[in-house]
Amino acid sequence: MHKSASGSTLGPGGLDLTQAFFKPITNAAPPSPTKRQYKISVIGAGNVGMAIAQTILTQDLTDELVLVDTNADKLRGEMLDLQHAAAFLPRTKIQASVDSSVTAGSDLCIVTAGARQIPGESRLNLLQRNLNLFRAIIPPLVRYSPDTTLLIVSNPVDILTYVAWKLSGLPSNRVIGSGTNLDSSRFRFLIADHLDVNAQDVQAYIVGEHGDSSVALWSSISIGGVPVLSFLENQQIAYEKETLENIHKSVVDSAYEVIRLKGYTSWAIGYSVANLARSILRDQRKIHPVSVLAKGFYGIDGEVFLSLPAQLGRGGILGVTNVHLNEEETLRLTDSAKTILEVQTQLGI
Repeated sequence: MHKSASGSTLGPGGLDLTQAFFKPITNAAPPSPTKRQYKISVIGAGNVGMAIAQTILTQDLTDELVLVDTNADKLRGEMLDLQHAAAFLPRTKIQASVDSSVTAGSDLCIVTAGARQIPGESRLNLLQRNLNLFRAIIPPLVRYSPDTTLLIVSNPVDILTYVAWKLSGLPSNRVIGSGTNLDSSRFRFLIADHLDVNAQDVQAYIVGEHGDSSVALWSSISIGGVPVLSFLENQQIAYEKETLENIHKSVVDSAYEVIRLKGYTSWAIGYSVANLARSILRDQRKIHPVSVLAKGFYGIDGEVFLSLPAQLGRGGILGVTNVHLNEEETLRLTDSAKTILEVQTQLGI
């Protein structure tokens, strides 16, 4: 058997087995032209990239999934492993290639590729290696998919989202970093666990850098619509600020703990990024704390990407939520921006 020019399987004598297997319906109407087909490309087939790919598949978010990596053997192995699960998954076309041309026409390009830090290597040197890597990755993606939205997951995510924006030439609303979307999920879980409520009823954000200078927005936390700190103060219920700081510290440290225990993080970021992909492709207009061009917001000056609560939809970032920040939170956010800018200016891009 071999393939016909259309991709159908031909049997002996050139018989198209698809045509032989199914009797066509006479006078059938053509498929609806309004049906939207989605294509997502994941760049980097490491632990994070594959966790994202697997989650996207199980949640039926795309009609076509593309994997790109420089390791051809691992890439083909991952593709085959996913294809062999076809009987248990929603119908999705899965492709893989070391060539970026396979990403052509992608609605969403998710970049997880990045250089790993060598023991003793400075953060700046690691950033410089990732900058060189992005110079090879980003321009071809935009060339093959000029209408795509870029979702950057590689770390340090805020600076690399800025790099991707500069290299892509895309408008800033179509270059997004995964930012503190996962940090905020951890934050909600820890608050819910502390108060013995469901995490889905907790509204809470971590903003700023995805890293040590992140900012917990305590003043805007609500549970079931009730502002927590205002409620405690009105009821004259004492609370320890140290307790709040420890919860935030647990958020920052939690990724390090997972890495220490299993060597890397993957499943939580997989679900986080699939969550972002759903909001973008399905035009859900949900609010996510993601890395955006923050210039002009909350007194931030300079072209810096950091996480702010933003509304996501088909156009990428539709707007930044005007969340109230108290004086201390505003100061911490601007300090977080300065931390990122100090490193960013040394890259020379």
